[in-house]
Amino acid sequence: MRGSRALPARDVPRWANENGVAPVYARPVSGGFTVTARDGAARAGVLRTAHGEVRTPAFMPVGTKATVKAVDPDELHALGAEIVLGNAYHLHFRPGEELVAELGGLHAFMGWDGAILTDSGGFQVFSLRDTLLATDDDGVTFRSVYDGTPERFTPELSARVQELLGSDVAMCLDICPPAGVPRPELEEAVRRTTAWAERQRDLPRAAGQLRFAITQGGLDGELRQRSSDELVALDFDGYGIGGLSVGEHREPMFDATTEAASLLPEEKPRYFMGIGDPEGVLEVIARGVDMFDCVLPTRTARTGSALTSEGRLNLRNARFAADERPLDDGCPCPACSRFSRAYIRHLVNQQEILGLRLLSLHNLRFLLDLVAAARQAIERGEFLTWKDEALRRAKGPDE
Repeated sequence: MRGSRALPARDVPRWANENGVAPVYARPVSGGFTVTARDGAARAGVLRTAHGEVRTPAFMPVGTKATVKAVDPDELHALGAEIVLGNAYHLHFRPGEELVAELGGLHAFMGWDGAILTDSGGFQVFSLRDTLLATDDDGVTFRSVYDGTPERFTPELSARVQELLGSDVAMCLDICPPAGVPRPELEEAVRRTTAWAERQRDLPRAAGQLRFAITQGGLDGELRQRSSDELVALDFDGYGIGGLSVGEHREPMFDATTEAASLLPEEKPRYFMGIGDPEGVLEVIARGVDMFDCVLPTRTARTGSALTSEGRLNLRNARFAADERPLDDGCPCPACSRFSRAYIRHLVNQQEILGLRLLSLHNLRFLLDLVAAARQAIERGEFLTWKDEALRRAKGPDE
């Protein structure tokens, strides 16, 4: 099947259990998703898409503008990625969904034959809220970040953009308020998100395209319950958990994730929108989340930092100037298999593009391997013990 390449032996995650472990149980479910194993609330599964199977838990590298920054699609496959994320807002403006459709759709356009999830543009209402001109029941009006002209986004437009892009999973347009807003504003976001989901539920889709709704409610348990109940009743293919990781403290966020995941159907995939640090990823997996995305691995790389099993390394630090070790012992990524910390530090400090590319490849491989190891721990029934040890090792200082 397209997009479900087997990795060469050298690319098997280093935490892999070579003996294999029988899943706790396997049963087909609706929405193209099968849960294959459980350990507490944590679950392993398979999401079936038009461009191949995605093993969950799954980290989705972010390719906002039809590229994961500085990484070739073949490299993404070799790193272990099975699904990437694109953004309907940005692709709508540059180069435009009609052009992408004329050129064969987003997969052909960006040369990626695996699965693609497209965000709806709703998060940009949050992240680019200083460009927002108006929000009403019909949609949102804002100034384009590209040329400043007023633009209008509606649920229907977002669905149409994603239909033409031809992604495997299309997200509903929602309202994602920042942390700490007054309850009436949060309540209004829940109301509009449901109303917009109802309008998008049966709109045309690309062939085989799945459509996920997004629950809102922030840290408010009552509103999260309301949002989940209303959206689950509409029976989407999967559900995003939105309105978290938007500025709130971590412990309340994790508590809210536990509640939010428990309110969603057991047989549908659950997607936490916007988390990608090792602790965050493992904690949301522990709470029953199946999918997540974040720019953190590549953005951290562009600041000269590496994610490792023993914490984050700031390669600009002078103590790495003569360090002959790889970034992370045992890591098979291109950076670790050929180069020393000293060399990568040299590249970073001299602003050589290769240094940022190598760190991007390493950080993505580290996080993808971490998630693969989490999946295997779930299958063994050892996830919580394994998670605690992984987090203990990774508590190194952010240097």
